[in-house]
Amino acid sequence: MPISIDCFKAYDVRGQIPTQLNDDIAYRIGNATAEFLAADRIVVGRDMRLSSSELADSVAIGLVEAGVEVLDIGLCGTEMVYFATRHLSADGGIMVTASHNPADYNGLKLVREDAKPISGDTGLQDIRKLAERDKRKDDKGFGSRQRINVFDDYVAHMLGYVDSAKLGPLKLVVNAGNGTAGMAVDGLEPHLPFEFVKIHNEPDGRFPNGIPNPLLPENRSETADAVVQHGADMGIAWDGDFDRCFLFDENGVFIEGYYIVGLLAASLLKTHAGARIVHDPRLTWNTLDIVGAAGGEAVQSKSGHSFIKETMRRVDAVYGGEMSAHHYFRDFAYADSGMIPWLLVAQLLCTSGKSLSELVGERIAKYPSSGEINREVADARAAIEAIKARYAADAIAIDETDGVSLEFDDWRFNLRASNTEPVIRLNLEARGDPALVQARTDEILALLAEMA
Repeated sequence: MPISIDCFKAYDVRGQIPTQLNDDIAYRIGNATAEFLAADRIVVGRDMRLSSSELADSVAIGLVEAGVEVLDIGLCGTEMVYFATRHLSADGGIMVTASHNPADYNGLKLVREDAKPISGDTGLQDIRKLAERDKRKDDKGFGSRQRINVFDDYVAHMLGYVDSAKLGPLKLVVNAGNGTAGMAVDGLEPHLPFEFVKIHNEPDGRFPNGIPNPLLPENRSETADAVVQHGADMGIAWDGDFDRCFLFDENGVFIEGYYIVGLLAASLLKTHAGARIVHDPRLTWNTLDIVGAAGGEAVQSKSGHSFIKETMRRVDAVYGGEMSAHHYFRDFAYADSGMIPWLLVAQLLCTSGKSLSELVGERIAKYPSSGEINREVADARAAIEAIKARYAADAIAIDETDGVSLEFDDWRFNLRASNTEPVIRLNLEARGDPALVQARTDEILALLAEMA
């Protein structure tokens, strides 16, 4: 019978178990995805959450009963579903994961052929309508489900992003947060000349050491402390399904993703002269400066993985980066990876002879930033308009690609409503003046507090 499903979000499916997402809803979504894609073969993978195995079974049953051949790659990270979808020439892929959400949540990330995202404006709502209708597509008869091992091929593909001859001994702290990043690190380890200090490397959906979300400052100390304790060259941490990668320098200092975007852009432009680099509008000056100096072309896109990927495909960009620690690569189906970024940075450490703090320190000093600050307000749209009205008269440029960005001679900011949480997000940067960053940030936050 028809039902109402409320776990469809802007970019994926995400909800609390079992009230918002359960076996019946997972079955319906699998069945509906098969119908929407008119698919013959779909990849299914899952993370380590306690509910993921059962949900993946339900998704697979829904697909099989729609006549689909399910290519089950088992326990994995989201990027492994992206890889397998392209590698196996499948018609689509479904990853069962809730990334960094609490343990009682789960979700689904969906892609079509070549790992192209299915989001709110590219079919996700159509799938929702089909799933709510409970109309089974069974004209093809039953399909099948088979276990497929793509892990070795995935590892080989990851290794293709670095030149083994240019790599030397490094000590790296790696914190998988009991997510699935540990299995990827273990697969790469025998092929790399690095010493790994592993923290919470085993997948464990109970999250005995807390939810894996290094974007939260309170979740960074364990990685930072281990870097200092072990005298490591770099620290790396991931969220649960490792589609985001967070880096710490040799002093245990967390590096904002914004500066890693510039670092990776500069590196890739050395081997892809004149290439296009896609960035989001939240923080831009450092990226624009680096890309311009390296002879590349910077292309701005609305924030969010589906928008970044769409823009990258449209302009054939070699790389795209978001300050949220999502990094996208043309050779990886324009998709985001949590493994490729640290591999490239590790190679930079080996070839440059510089520490990570040296590689990014000059850029941080030149363009200091606030980092992303979240605040709850009563009406996000009204708050954005009020802040815009307050500063517009003095701005030399106003951009509304995503929320609103206002630029002045020596500072700029972006204010946008979250697509995934009931909050408003502020990002602010200046030209070489951390005190100005702090003063303007405090000023805008005070105005937002009045609207809470």
